[in-house]
Order: sequence, then C-alpha cells, then structure tokens
Amino acid sequence: MTMDTKLTLKLNQKIIEKAKEYASNKKMSLSRLIEAYLQSLTTENNTSEFEISPFVKSISSGTEIPSDLDHKKVYSDYLMEKYK
Repeated sequence: MTMDTKLTLKLNQKIIEKAKEYASNKKMSLSRLIEAYLQSLTTENNTSEFEISPFVKSISSGTEIPSDLDHKKVYSDYLMEKYK
C-alpha cells in the first residue's frame, strides 16, 4: 500500500500557470502530472502514460546536446515520422 505525502515546491509563477493549464487540458491534477513525470525519470523501464521528448530525457539523463543542434529540424523530423 502506498501513501501520499505532501511536497512543497517553489517554482516560477509563469511555469506553474502553464503547467496547470497543461494538466487541465489532460484532465488531470497538477500533482498527478508531476508525480507521473518524476516516476518517468526514476523508473528504468519507462512505462509512463506520458511521452517524454528526447530533449527532456537528455536534460534528465545528463546527455550533452550538441551546440549546433537544429531543434526545428529534429522536431519536424519527429512529426514526419509520427504521422507517417
């Protein structure tokens, strides 16, 4: 049996507002959204219900992003592959 525990975070107000809007659009609480994200970062076999972009994964994994990375092209390629 797992028990929920309260956690207090200090974050940028604009980020909080955007995150609340995102969570609302996904029809979930901000707490649940953050919990799922943290679980996806700490679980080896990521079976999260959320798809986390390679960029976000690279931030959490410490993988270095090339300085000449064309993020628009990478995203465009990703969308092309996704909607084949």
